[in-house]
Amino acid sequence: MDEPIRLGKGASASRTELSMAMLPQDANPYGSIHGGVILKHIDAAAAMAAMRHCRCNAVTVAIDQVSFLAPSRVGELVTFRAQVNFVGRTSMEIGVRVESENLFSGQVRHTASAYLTFVALDTSGSPTPAPPLLLETEDDYRRHAEAVTRRKLRAGACS
Repeated sequence: MDEPIRLGKGASASRTELSMAMLPQDANPYGSIHGGVILKHIDAAAAMAAMRHCRCNAVTVAIDQVSFLAPSRVGELVTFRAQVNFVGRTSMEIGVRVESENLFSGQVRHTASAYLTFVALDTSGSPTPAPPLLLETEDDYRRHAEAVTRRKLRAGACS
C-alpha cells in the first residue's frame, strides 16, 4: 500500500503556550519548585505542540536535554513555550522554553530549556507519518538547523 501524501505544516501551527501558577505543594522546603513538577509541565506543553502539528496522538520517546538555569519559586507564574523544531518520518523534536514571572515585580527569567522527541501514532497505536515541517521565520530555520545537529549527535551516540 502506498504511503499517503504528507502535506506540510508551518512551525507556527505547533506553537503552544501553557502558564501555571506555582503553589506550595509544588515546592521543596526552600520554596523552589521541584524539578519533577517542571518536567511534568514541559512534557505536557511538548505533547500539545506535537499533537497540534500531527493532529493525532503523539507520545514522548525521549527527553534529550533539560537545562535548569534558575529556580522557579512559589507564587510565580511559570510559562512553558513549546514548538516543533524538526520532523522526521514519524518523529518530531519539540523545543520547550520555560520562563518564570514574579507577578509583583513583573520580572521574567528564563529558568529552563528542554528538547523532547515525540512519535506520531495512528488509532491502533502504531507510528504514523507526521506532516513535514514548513519553516517560516529565521528563528524556525535556526531551530531546525540546531535540531538536525542534535539528531546527528543522537544517531552517533546510538551507533
